[in-house]
Amino acid sequence: MSSEQSAPGASPRAPRPGTQKSSGAVTKKGERAAKEKPATVLPPVGEEEPKSPEEYQCSGVLETDFAELCTRWGYTDFPKVVNRPRPHPPFVPSASMSEKATLDDPRLSGSCSLNSLESKYVFFRPTIQVELEQEDSKSVKEIYIRGWKVEERILGIFSKCLPPLTQLQAINLWKVGLTDKTLTTFVELLPLCSSTLRKVSLEGNPLPEQSYHKLMALDSTIAHLSLRNNNIDDRGAQLLGQALSTLHSCNRTLVSLNLGFNHIGDEGAGYIADGLRLNRSLLWLSLAHNRIQDKGALKLAEVLRAFELTHTEVVERRRLLLEKGTQERSRSPSSSRHGDSKTDREKSQMVGISNSTLVDKTDKTQTMKTPKGLGKKKEKSWELAKKEEKSGSGQSPTQGTPKKEDATKAGKGKVTIPEQKPSRAKGIKIGSREKRSILLESELVVEATEVVNPLLEPVEHRDGKVFMPGNKVLLHLNLIRNRITEVGLEGFLATVQYQMQFSKAKSASKGPVGLLWLSLAKNCFAPQCPAYAIIQELMLPRDPIKAKLREDEAMAFFP
Repeated sequence: MSSEQSAPGASPRAPRPGTQKSSGAVTKKGERAAKEKPATVLPPVGEEEPKSPEEYQCSGVLETDFAELCTRWGYTDFPKVVNRPRPHPPFVPSASMSEKATLDDPRLSGSCSLNSLESKYVFFRPTIQVELEQEDSKSVKEIYIRGWKVEERILGIFSKCLPPLTQLQAINLWKVGLTDKTLTTFVELLPLCSSTLRKVSLEGNPLPEQSYHKLMALDSTIAHLSLRNNNIDDRGAQLLGQALSTLHSCNRTLVSLNLGFNHIGDEGAGYIADGLRLNRSLLWLSLAHNRIQDKGALKLAEVLRAFELTHTEVVERRRLLLEKGTQERSRSPSSSRHGDSKTDREKSQMVGISNSTLVDKTDKTQTMKTPKGLGKKKEKSWELAKKEEKSGSGQSPTQGTPKKEDATKAGKGKVTIPEQKPSRAKGIKIGSREKRSILLESELVVEATEVVNPLLEPVEHRDGKVFMPGNKVLLHLNLIRNRITEVGLEGFLATVQYQMQFSKAKSASKGPVGLLWLSLAKNCFAPQCPAYAIIQELMLPRDPIKAKLREDEAMAFFP
C-alpha cells in the first residue's frame, strides 16, 4: 500500500530530471557567458587606443608637454616640473608664534612631524626645476636637473618638448648618470633647441671615454660650458685642447670654459695650452682644483706671451700667405677689366653727347639751352669721377699697386671697398669685446665676427725663428689650488710684464689687451713670495672689478 501510494506520489517528483536539465542548460549558459565575458570587458576600438608620442604637438608649456609625453611613453611615475626654489629671507618669529610653539598638544605635534616627514620625502623626489621669465609658464629660461638618472627615453622626450621653448638659455645637469651614449644623444638634441641656448653645465658626470669634447664641435653654438667634477684627466684634456683649436680648425663660439675640480696634470695643461695657441674666442678659463705643477704652468704662461712657431706651423703659415696672394692676384685682372669697360662706356657717352650738340647747332632756338644742359651733365660726370678718384686713391696705399688711370682707380675702389668694411667692423667689435671684459662670467656675450687665422697675424723674426705675439684674447685665468711653486710663478711674472708692455704700446688702438684677472692663490708657495707680490701689484690696476670698486669708493668720499 505504501508502495502504491508512493507511486502516484512520485509523479510530482518526476519533473526533477527536467530541473536537472534546466540546471544543465544554465551551466552551459554560464560557460558561454564566461567565454564571452572578456569580449565584453574590452573597450571599443576607437576610444582608448594607446596614443603615439610622435603624434603629440607640444604647446610650449614644459610642465604639460613633459607630463603628456611621459604618459604616452608608458611612464606611470615621472618627475614633475617645478619652479626652482629661491633662498628665503631670514625668518624672525613673532611673540604670538613663540606663544603658540609653547603649547603641548600631542595631536599638533604629531601632525607637524608627519608634515615635516612628508616634506622631506618630497624634497628627495626627482624633479625638473625651471626658472621662468616674468612668471610666464611658456617662457622657461633655465632648466636644472639634479640627482636622478636621465635615461635614453627621457632624452627622447626632451627632444620633443625642449625645441618649442623659444627663450631657453641654459641647461644644467648635475649627477644625472650620463654615459657616453646618452651624452651623444644630448649633443644631437642641442641643435634642435632655440638659438638662445648658450650655456650648458655637465657636472658630476664622469664618463669612461671622456667624450666631453663633443660639446665643443665646430658647429656648436655653446658659449658657456662648465665641466666641473667629472674626473677629467690628461686624456680628456687632450681631447678638449684639440676641440679648442688645431692647425686646421678652431672653435669660434666658446667664451668661457670651467674645468675645475678635475684630475688634470702637467700633460693635460700642456694640451690645453696647445689649444690656446690658435684660439681667439675663449675669454674665461678655470683650471682650479686640479693637479697642475710647474711644467704645466710654464706651458700655459708661454702661450700668453710671444712664443716660437713650430716647423709645421711655419709651413702652414707660408701656405696661407701663398693662398692669400693668389686670391688677391685673381681679383686684380677682373677689377682692371671692369675699369676698362667703364672707361669705354664713358667715352661712348661723351661721343654721343658731342654728336647731339653738333645736330642741335642747326636749330637757333635751342642754341642757348644746349650749353646749360651740357654744363650740368659735365658737372655731374666730373663730380662722379672725382668721388671715384677719391675712393680709388684711398684704396691704393693698402693695395700697394702703381697708379693707373682715374677710371681704373675708380673701378678698383669699388671692388675693394667691401673687403675693407669687415676689417673696420671687426675693429669695432673687438673694442666692444674689450668693454665687455668688465662684466662677470655670467654676463660674457659673444658676437659673430669675421675671424682671421692667427697664423696670418704680424710676426717677429729673431735668429732665424718666427715668433707670434701670443694669445691676448684670454682675459680670465683661474689656477687656484694646484701644485705650482715659485718656478711656475716666474713664468707667469714674465707673461704679465710682457702683456703690460704690449698693452702700453697698443693703448692708442683698440684690441685685445691680455689678462685682466689672474688667480694663483692656494698653491705650493708662500703668500709673501716676491714674484707673487709683484704679480699682484701689476694685476691690481688691470682688474676691472677692483677698479670699479675703487671708483665707487672715491665717489663716495668725494661726491
